[in-house]
Amino acid sequence: ELGWISKVHVNRPAVVRHAERIKKWRTVKGNWQAAWLLKAVTCIDLTTLSGDDTPSNVHRLCFKAKHPIREDLLKALDMHDKGITVGAVCVYPARVTDAVNALKAAGCNIPVASVAAGFPSGQTPLETKLAEIKLAVEYGAREIDIVISRSLVLTGQWEGLYDEIRRCREACGEAHMKTILATGELGSLANVYKASMIAMMAGSDFIKTSTGKEVENATFPVGVVMMRAIREFYWQTGNKVGFKPAGGIRTAKEAISWLMLVKEELGVEWLTPELFRLGASSLLEDIEKQIFYHVTGSYALQHDLAMA
Repeated sequence: ELGWISKVHVNRPAVVRHAERIKKWRTVKGNWQAAWLLKAVTCIDLTTLSGDDTPSNVHRLCFKAKHPIREDLLKALDMHDKGITVGAVCVYPARVTDAVNALKAAGCNIPVASVAAGFPSGQTPLETKLAEIKLAVEYGAREIDIVISRSLVLTGQWEGLYDEIRRCREACGEAHMKTILATGELGSLANVYKASMIAMMAGSDFIKTSTGKEVENATFPVGVVMMRAIREFYWQTGNKVGFKPAGGIRTAKEAISWLMLVKEELGVEWLTPELFRLGASSLLEDIEKQIFYHVTGSYALQHDLAMA
């Protein structure tokens, strides 16, 4: 439905002003803060996307995914029996089998997500992208984070973008598909809105801000625009599409700000792992530190918390 995007205009100054207000929102304190942080933990895609990933560090990541917060801290909050785990473990396709086996050995059902489709640049032939997606699914990935070809957005080839994402959706089969827009490379907020709409029309289960490898990753202006596209798409079709900010989210305070923004723009029903994820590798460490301080009244030493 190209008519949905043909006359899109984004009031950038207004969006930026709104984003600045978000940064100044008063944060929650005490038990309320702990509750929001535990909610954030359940929405994290715990990620390792490094060239030096090995089976052993993926195994450690999976153990941390099952036990994201120290057991005694959860007991102090009376949350030890609530089954708190992260939302997913995200790795490269070559490490999917390692992650699947580690999680199976740990006796948990956390899904494994895999980046694919020429991550992070998207500068590979479509046939190669589709083959990579199919292999990741074959290895056991239940979620696939694809990355779009930015050139299709920058040159206004919206039907071409739709066809590419649609074919990726078909290659994913039963796996959930998160579409990474790489918003820092799309040129304008209007393009971010249009790309979000096209990705949803093509069957994306989630739309995601960034690969984490761009100069500019998840920002509040981009988040506002993408969430309003999700809201518009829901009003038009009745289909709920998830949202995933990723890249540069490192502190507990930032995580709460993203949760609050989702609550304001999309509503409480989006605050579940099925419709909201945080892409992060180091965020969990800061969240656990904040919960440690809340429970004990002192700051954690280097040896107090297990390495993520």
